[in-house]
Amino acid sequence: MASIKDVAAEAGVSVATVSRVLNEHPSVSADARARVLAAVEVLGYRPNAVARSLRTDQTHTLGLVISDVMNPYFTELARSVEEEARALGYSVIIGNADERPDLQDHHVRNLLDRRIDGLLVSPTDGGSPLMLDAARAGTPMVFVDRWIPGVDVPVVRADGQSAIRDLVAHLHALGHRRLAIIAGPAATTTGRERVEVFRTALAAHGLELPDAYTGQGDFQAESGRRVTEGFLDLAEPPEVVFAADNLMALGALDAIRARGLRVPCDIALAAFDDIRWFVHTDPPITAIAQPTGELGRAAVRALIDRIEGRTPRSVTLPARLVVRRSCGEDPAENPVTNRSTS
Repeated sequence: MASIKDVAAEAGVSVATVSRVLNEHPSVSADARARVLAAVEVLGYRPNAVARSLRTDQTHTLGLVISDVMNPYFTELARSVEEEARALGYSVIIGNADERPDLQDHHVRNLLDRRIDGLLVSPTDGGSPLMLDAARAGTPMVFVDRWIPGVDVPVVRADGQSAIRDLVAHLHALGHRRLAIIAGPAATTTGRERVEVFRTALAAHGLELPDAYTGQGDFQAESGRRVTEGFLDLAEPPEVVFAADNLMALGALDAIRARGLRVPCDIALAAFDDIRWFVHTDPPITAIAQPTGELGRAAVRALIDRIEGRTPRSVTLPARLVVRRSCGEDPAENPVTNRSTS
């Protein structure tokens, strides 16, 4: 493997000149720069990233802590983050919090110890002292999808409020009046927001959200199954179950099928966080799609702005309703459609 001395000998310059070229120092002449870069190419030289980070105080590495790597939404988000970071010259280290605040803090602590240049986090709750301390200490940080109210950190997220209102209007137009929700964790901003917007949207159509039709989930499939079983045991079950994320929707579907019931003939089902699988279920599930790929790319750009001393703004992108056939829609009027998250 070629060394920096080999590059200097090939280019006919000093080791110091090679170092300045590799670190993009402006004091090197165009001719010397061209010879060094040509030697790097001929010899296949790869600078030692660790040694370079010690000299420049930058590792060109970002940390990403996501809430649940098993959730297809976060898997796709992580992919878009890695692709955008790589295109901009950064590597990404990913930590899976598994919806647990203690695991989240474990990953944040480890990533900071590794001297990452910046941190992307989808918080599992709003009470992490470690995250608050890191933000106050000036660690370049961006919240993605979820956020911690009152913390001065840019947030990149989707606005699902309009899409939830569209969903409720759609369900009302189909004749549904008894609508229930499987809510996400109250400790998360998205968990609280979705249930409150759903409640307000129902009220706009003269409908109430009884306590019996509000089930507490945790963004995991098992909670969707458990809450739906409770709905089905009611003397007057809901006509529609709206799951506030995709995994809870899949759990709800399992519970419905386990009772020998059919969607949408016996009960309708809709979900927040559209995923590619939903077009293949029977029936295909009506869902709210977030622009996942765009969110990941925007989050990386905002974080690099912070790292490089600029002041990024928070970014809010619209979610949208994707109508399929799980709520009693007419198949002739609603051909099965997938969605794009790129």
